Amino acid sequence: MSLSLITRKFTVEEYEKMTTQGIIKPDEKVELIRGEIIKMSPMGTRHAAGIDRLIQLLYQKLGQKIILRVQNPIKLNDNSQPEPDLSLLIPRSDFYVAAYPCPQDIYLIIEVSDSTLDYDRYTKIPLYAEANIQEVWIVNLKEKCLEVYRHPLNGSYQAIQKYSINERVFMTSFPDIEFTIAEILGV
Repeated sequence: MSLSLITRKFTVEEYEKMTTQGIIKPDEKVELIRGEIIKMSPMGTRHAAGIDRLIQLLYQKLGQKIILRVQNPIKLNDNSQPEPDLSLLIPRSDFYVAAYPCPQDIYLIIEVSDSTLDYDRYTKIPLYAEANIQEVWIVNLKEKCLEVYRHPLNGSYQAIQKYSINERVFMTSFPDIEFTIAEILGV
């Protein structure tokens, strides 16, 4: 006889209560994915440097056209509140003080991936597509390339492109501003 385990899924509201009541400690690096509390991998120096490089590059090229969130929560639905490495948001004067940004507030999500590449590709990318996030970039430190996911439809991205070091890319929200893959990767 096989035993089937039943897991308890959490809502974003329950997850936030656990945080405010101290059940989840402020220094715990976790995120809510499909109702499950997932412990995030520790960040290595390449990952941290990749995020820092992108912060500088994005502010240099986009400035006040965006609000740039770094590893802060976004609310995708009632059971998922991930913390992407970078979220480029539509500017608001209140800086989203009343609630976390939702999919319609997001220009672009960027995940910097080294040890988290499979998790980002096979867990987070489908989650973002289901939430109708229009564009996601994976800065793939392992393969030294940029993966661009665009045009979500029925829970998956219809346009997926890989850019190598000698190529250029633009955001669909800002097509007049180009980035070289070399400057994104810092090579």
